[in-house]
Amino acid sequence: MIVNSLSLCYHNKLILAPMVRVGTLPMRLLALDYGADIVYCEELIDLKMLQCKRVVNEALSTVDFVAPDDRVVFRTCEREQSKVIFQMGGMGAALLSDPDKIEKILSTLVKGTRRPVTCKIRILPSLEDTLSLVKRIERTGIAAIAVHGRKREERPQHPVSCEAIKAIAETLSIPVIANGGSHDHIQGYLDIEDFRQATAASSVMVARAAMWNPSIFLKEGPRPLEEVMQKYIRYAVQYDNHYTNTKYCLCQMLREQLESPQGRLLHAAQSSQEICEAFGLGVFYEETTRELDARRAKLLARSPEEAEEPAEDTSGIIKMAIKFDRRAYSPQITPKMCLLEWCRREKLAQPVYETVQRPLDRLFCSVVTVAEQKYQSTLWDKSKKLAEQAAAIVCLRSQGLPEGRLGEESPSLHKRKREALDQDPGDPRTQEPAMPGELCKKPFVALASGQESPLEGW
Repeated sequence: MIVNSLSLCYHNKLILAPMVRVGTLPMRLLALDYGADIVYCEELIDLKMLQCKRVVNEALSTVDFVAPDDRVVFRTCEREQSKVIFQMGGMGAALLSDPDKIEKILSTLVKGTRRPVTCKIRILPSLEDTLSLVKRIERTGIAAIAVHGRKREERPQHPVSCEAIKAIAETLSIPVIANGGSHDHIQGYLDIEDFRQATAASSVMVARAAMWNPSIFLKEGPRPLEEVMQKYIRYAVQYDNHYTNTKYCLCQMLREQLESPQGRLLHAAQSSQEICEAFGLGVFYEETTRELDARRAKLLARSPEEAEEPAEDTSGIIKMAIKFDRRAYSPQITPKMCLLEWCRREKLAQPVYETVQRPLDRLFCSVVTVAEQKYQSTLWDKSKKLAEQAAAIVCLRSQGLPEGRLGEESPSLHKRKREALDQDPGDPRTQEPAMPGELCKKPFVALASGQESPLEGW
């Protein structure tokens, strides 16, 4: 777990535990509002994060980590800076059976980042083995260890072992965070301190009790569930949370009230708007979405010079403000074909296209490399193919070459097309040549990530 602060303290803290599908940005912000000191994100697989691109989302004022399929894997904002803990690794307690791997992972993280690293475990079948493991973990140099006082196979209905957590806390010199008390021990704010004392832990991590009502962190006592759910929905809409995740978290809060009229409306909801309407927030949804749309429109209205550019060194790129208009070109000949034919005739390597997508409006921009020179249109287009054609036009025009416009066809390409029409349509030679060097990198990364950590910067 990589912590978003160099000085985060783990003593006497109230902590929102990592929970799959629950610990997304709206829930983390809600927990902070109600008094949590530290919030964990849901458990994320490291391989997924390696596939993501870091995107600064100006419309939402967030930093997003976006997968190749455009799904936001992790979203954070300045409000939780220095309070959010990013959790990654094997699912559940999978690593408990491989202490060598645990030690290697933790040692690598501690040595490879300036940010504090923590670890969360369950207890082993024997106390002796558990203490041996945590001592080994402590030697890696981690800043704190969270202990769920149940064995790997045990479920919430099994009693949590306060004794095991206490034995660990008395053995180690680093802070120990107690976890697992929601079922038997924690029903209200005062119970959190009682659980901490029973385990001799430095801090307490709350999971299901906070999932049911995040205001459990309030010293004054929990707020009415209806109020809490409405506040959660507001965060979900403001930060464009996917409605399925919003719906899931609200269902966990409603619990036995799922069969109520409001619960049935929630169950039937198929969009964020319908969820808002079920909770009397229809006007809020309309106002907020209008505000977000206006913000996005303002960002899109910026001049090409102000608009985002690919997150790479663009020096030396030849640029023109060009769009590819299909109506101005022969249906048989495209600028890409003209550029490829010219490269072949000049005995140059095939053109290489690098195409990126901008998350804000999902438009594309392409850079084509020919003979080690890059060419790009400054205008973004609605598809990868159109963006690549525009880049090809920039290259052709800068070289004074024909680009396939009507009345301007290249004789060699015209001849090649006539020959192709005489061939068997199923012959692969009649198809447009493949572009082995083509790349599509999406979505577009607004700001490059830091060298040390994918969370560098926020």
